[in-house]
Amino acid sequence: MLSRFTPAFLPLLGIPVALASQKNASTRITSTADGTLAPARSEEIANTRQRDLRLGFLIHDVSRMRRKAFDQFMRPLGITRAQWRVITYLSRQDGMMQTQLAELLEVGKASLGNLIDRLESAGWIERVADPTDKRAKRIYLAHSSQQLLAEIEEYEHAFNEQMLRNLTGDDRDTLMQLLSVIKQSLNDMDMVAAPSILPPRRIAWPPHANVVSRPRIERRAPVCQ
Repeated sequence: MLSRFTPAFLPLLGIPVALASQKNASTRITSTADGTLAPARSEEIANTRQRDLRLGFLIHDVSRMRRKAFDQFMRPLGITRAQWRVITYLSRQDGMMQTQLAELLEVGKASLGNLIDRLESAGWIERVADPTDKRAKRIYLAHSSQQLLAEIEEYEHAFNEQMLRNLTGDDRDTLMQLLSVIKQSLNDMDMVAAPSILPPRRIAWPPHANVVSRPRIERRAPVCQ
């Protein structure tokens, strides 16, 4: 699979270019006569784990840096990332309930309520009573937000071109495919069954969890003769 990647794209994943020409090694763990891992195989496993660890940190760092850079890039529009997300979600599905929007944004109802209040005061959105439940409110984009959406799209296009400027079109397609595979794996991950496939814990946490309490020794000050 690595052989299909362009050389410029591989370092972005922390993968040496030379690795692309190597054949996939067998995943069977070989051991010596005494049951310990063979040195070569043990080193290979350690290198694989270190690579995957670096990849995880790389994904996290890229996501964090992109959010920070995007906030700064959008600052001339006078809109924050949280406000932009609400507006863009409503542009895809206008008229959502506040609870539904909170689930999509993965924020609390109270936090979203304050955000909705600010957007409504700015004239970007409107609250409308639900026709079937007068106590519920649906959130719609205001007419004035259409121009803001057009500006957001222009800014986002310029931001993406700057961020991806060192990637070819093929690199970008490959990146989308790989991230989609990771996203699907995360969606399919069963967090309930995850503990059953994890290796046993070697270190108790908190550190004092398995420490047996010792009787307190009373120390007396020496008696001066």
